[in-house]
Amino acid sequence: MKAVILAGGFGKRLRPLTDQIPKPMIEVRDLPIIEWQVKWLSSFGIKEFIICVGYLKEHIINHIGSGSRLGVKVGYAVEEEPLGTGGALKNAEGLLSGQKEFFMVNGDILTNLDPGMLRDGGNAHALALVPLRSPFGVVEVKGSQVLGFVEKPRITDKWINAGVYHFTSDVFSYLPENGNIEVTALPALAKEGRLNAAKYDSVFWRSIDSHKDIEEAAKEMQAAGLS
Repeated sequence: MKAVILAGGFGKRLRPLTDQIPKPMIEVRDLPIIEWQVKWLSSFGIKEFIICVGYLKEHIINHIGSGSRLGVKVGYAVEEEPLGTGGALKNAEGLLSGQKEFFMVNGDILTNLDPGMLRDGGNAHALALVPLRSPFGVVEVKGSQVLGFVEKPRITDKWINAGVYHFTSDVFSYLPENGNIEVTALPALAKEGRLNAAKYDSVFWRSIDSHKDIEEAAKEMQAAGLS
């Protein structure tokens, strides 16, 4: 089975780093995010990849190449103009010909979750969920007495989209030529009752959205023993 990595965005919030390299090439613990992703998915038996590239695409293509260095096969779907997450996947349709199912991953996340939990026999559209992480430290109180402090806790009764998906081939009929999957295909599938979710409540997961995230992710990955 193949995995698609969406790696064509501008990464504006990470400037000036992304003035010179695309966001998936930002290094965390001395490896680009996209290389971490290939290694993670490969560890779960996924050996064929399609990388959707656009902005500063040559950096990704030159680094990953055919994938042989990492023991995988890699093809590229090139965006000549920004297409959004839904349009980028639609643009890769030809490279997924004959695939009844596949995974898709946003190119700015780091995780060790098992994507196989999304398959449900291979016939489901599904997305991974992780607990919402508070952007702030939380103060624990009883009445007017402060009991303690918890730094950016996970809010375990609220879930967010982890940016990891399993789709079947009919997802392409829901995709726009240009637009984001989060506001097109996913709501349409959910409305029809065709979108499942898998909750991952005890995995490492981190989205790289700011300069601070890079440093914090590196520390958390080391603590989690990810190498």
